[in-house]
Amino acid sequence: MNPLKAFFATFSTSELIDKRQKTSLYDIELHTLQGKKLDWVHFKGKYILIVNVASKCGFTSQYKELQTLYDTYKDQLEVIGVPCNQFGHQEPGDASEIAEFCEVNYGVTFTITEKLDVKGSNQHPLYKWLTQARKNGFKNTKVKWNFQKYLVNPNGQLVDYFYSITKPNSRRIVTYFK
Repeated sequence: MNPLKAFFATFSTSELIDKRQKTSLYDIELHTLQGKKLDWVHFKGKYILIVNVASKCGFTSQYKELQTLYDTYKDQLEVIGVPCNQFGHQEPGDASEIAEFCEVNYGVTFTITEKLDVKGSNQHPLYKWLTQARKNGFKNTKVKWNFQKYLVNPNGQLVDYFYSITKPNSRRIVTYFK
């Protein structure tokens, strides 16, 4: 048998398709709330908790818990807050209003990105990666509400997700850092 055919014979067709379609989180272009391109190199080698956030939501108090989580585990964890206005129009502010809200009310020092669509026809590539198994290699999910959390391991692989009701300091999340 031809060596190239022998090599490809060791993979199923679905494995080959999955390997071609899977993309890396680190290849996705993303900007901070200040409009600067996010440099993923600062996040490599750490867990990354990505959370769609909103300032006028029943879960908004989780900003405080996210900041505490970040402060406690910042040697091994980065938190990225992603403002989104798609759930009940609960994030109506512009970049400066969001930044001021986060700083004044919760002392947020973790990364906050530009406002994004996390679902629908204008879904940002970050959330396409987070929600599509063929891109993330893990699982298909849907973003159900504000403060849904996605956990990426230090190798850049999606390993878990948590609905809004899961508090940032829950054992389900913190267990990854112990």
